[in-house]
Amino acid sequence: MKKISFFLILIFNILYTCAYSDENFQIWLNEFKLVAVKSGVSQNTVNSVMDDAIFLPKVIKYDRYQPEFYEDTFTYIKKRANKDKVSKGLLLYNKQHSIIEEIEKKFSIEKELLLALMGIETNYGKYLGKMDIISSLATLSYDKRRSAFFTNELLILLKLVDQNIIDKNILYGSWAGAFGNFQFMPSTIKNYAIDYNRNKDIELKKIDDSFASAANYMNKIGWKKNKPCFYKVELKENIPAKYLNSSAKKLKNKRKTKYFKKYFKQPQKYNLDDNLLSAIITPDKDIIPGSKVLSPAYIVFNNYEKVLKWNRSLRFALAVCTLKDKFKNEI
Repeated sequence: MKKISFFLILIFNILYTCAYSDENFQIWLNEFKLVAVKSGVSQNTVNSVMDDAIFLPKVIKYDRYQPEFYEDTFTYIKKRANKDKVSKGLLLYNKQHSIIEEIEKKFSIEKELLLALMGIETNYGKYLGKMDIISSLATLSYDKRRSAFFTNELLILLKLVDQNIIDKNILYGSWAGAFGNFQFMPSTIKNYAIDYNRNKDIELKKIDDSFASAANYMNKIGWKKNKPCFYKVELKENIPAKYLNSSAKKLKNKRKTKYFKKYFKQPQKYNLDDNLLSAIITPDKDIIPGSKVLSPAYIVFNNYEKVLKWNRSLRFALAVCTLKDKFKNEI
């Protein structure tokens, strides 16, 4: 058995190395440069930014083994919305409360939400990432799993550099190509990042620009201040399977909350607005082996879906809203 396992691992490594060889990546890189120039990026920028791009095998491994793919909901939330996160967030808030409250009022986005997003994304700036973003995006663009998405992100980033909006020399961040305190992807930088302090430089590792950019993003996509995100619920066995959403791609079969109440055990214990449009999610059902079909389950609302636009993960959105609610009791 051990010999067979060793043989399979050896074969996998050989195939992996062949599929992602330096030679194949270089061929892709040369072709991508032509595409970039045709899309409007100057030849000088393409050369100066892309000439040093290399294939990063560990980026592929990170992509295939994200915690959203294997951690159950209880574990995922506990790691990201705990007392330590609240304590660190309060330290940041106490130090920067004036600018954070100013941004909250200007964009009508709760400071608790902004603190929760930053806490889960980068542990309040402690883990901004040290990966070469250009090489990370190039690797994921070259890879087949989500090539179109990352190719587009890389092209956007090149255009931002070409327009002197982003300095190519500071592009170090996450393995997926995200940057700054709130881990903005290039398309998010293009569409939502702002120079809040008006020093003619968008500095997403600084509090004022990064918080304002995150608040601007959530405001523009439709977050509603002081509206609920979700409630954890206990479901009856008779709920039709079509109402159980386990994919974050698109929540289906939404209904007004009053419609779902007949499928809840003890519905009176939930403080629910009957007229809110809602959906039911069961985040462990199709991902965690051996998980229960109806538990854990949550009724989620419009604000929850806005967090999904930030990160298309059912667990991520649950963790953000959980941490946000914990800050409510502390600030």
